[in-house]
Amino acid sequence: MDIVEILFIAALVTMLGWALAVAISRGRALERLRDATGAPDTADVERRVREALEQADDARWHAEQTAHDTGYLTELLMAGVIRLRDDLTVESANGAAHVMLERRPGTMVGRSALEAFVDARIEGIARAAMETGSASGELTVRSADGPTVTVRARRSPVSGVWLVLEDVSELRRLQRIRAEFIDNLSHELRTPLTTISLLAETAARDAESASPRLRDRISKIEVETGHLTQMVNELLDLSRIESGTAQLLLDDVDVIRVVRSTAERLRLFAERQGLRIALDLPAEVSPVRGDEDRLGQVLINLLHNAVKFSPNGGTIVVGVREAADEITVWVRDPGIGVPRADLTRIFERFYKVDRARVRGRGGTGLGLSIARHVVESHGGRIWAESEEGQGSTFSFTIPIAPKRRDIEPGVASTANGGAQI
Repeated sequence: MDIVEILFIAALVTMLGWALAVAISRGRALERLRDATGAPDTADVERRVREALEQADDARWHAEQTAHDTGYLTELLMAGVIRLRDDLTVESANGAAHVMLERRPGTMVGRSALEAFVDARIEGIARAAMETGSASGELTVRSADGPTVTVRARRSPVSGVWLVLEDVSELRRLQRIRAEFIDNLSHELRTPLTTISLLAETAARDAESASPRLRDRISKIEVETGHLTQMVNELLDLSRIESGTAQLLLDDVDVIRVVRSTAERLRLFAERQGLRIALDLPAEVSPVRGDEDRLGQVLINLLHNAVKFSPNGGTIVVGVREAADEITVWVRDPGIGVPRADLTRIFERFYKVDRARVRGRGGTGLGLSIARHVVESHGGRIWAESEEGQGSTFSFTIPIAPKRRDIEPGVASTANGGAQI
């Protein structure tokens, strides 16, 4: 046997070894595939693998179509939509987002949040959403004259963060116009109303010897002028509160003192209506951090409503109770009650319960709305419980003031100019 035959045999043996190894490997692969697919034989394995590959292709195609549809949908929206990855780099951003942030189309994708937005405030909102699940804020882009944008961020259940941007510049401009109009109108109306009120008061004094009919008409002029003055004052007050120009002068407030002084102020008004005001107060409660005049205003509105809508001879009860971290103040009246359908809306501005039920007792519909704004600006809650014909109970809560050892009460109340409502 010469060297050529020996080499040929060696090569043949090597090839057979490789073939055997491949066969063994293929057999093991088939065994694993059979185990994974549950197929009884090789033919079924191949069929099921082919089906799995087809399903993977279908899933990939559907995912691509969904991505295209999502992108198309976001482009149709007027709101800016931005998706950030977990490292806060921009994965996608629609055209509206580029316009609101004054960036050229396509320049934000792939950049970090700070590079893309050129605004640390938006990046801060995104980071807060990553940590807490959601965050929001309102800011002016680029400069004081730039667009005003609200940013709402929510962490994706899969990964990353979604940002939704909405341009509210026009809304804020209209709100400013409305506030300025109400402010100007209120000031213009105050002068003639004050004059009419003084003239009616003078006429009432001069008409002591006049006929009862004339005195009654003068009295009605005084009453209606008072209603108009109250409406103007409440309009101006609500406008300032909603625009954020009204400030809270914060201090430690004794709620029991506020309740006693407010009840005393309205006691004569209640007695004229044949009503009695009773107090249900503990010996003392913890102080709350708030504006004493504003909290008194809330209680005046609630007590005034209770007197207006209660029959003669009843008793209105004002109470205070302390819980773990808040003080609750409540006003219970024996009045006509509030229909269940109206309970959720009575704190809206200008909303009134069916006029037919309260003929002759209507107001501006602003008192409860002002009360809600004041209470919420203190971090509290306000609500009503009522049954028609059974009276009503209006309650509100104010958080207890944190204990301060190093600051005397009242020292920091106006140091920073007060807090805005």
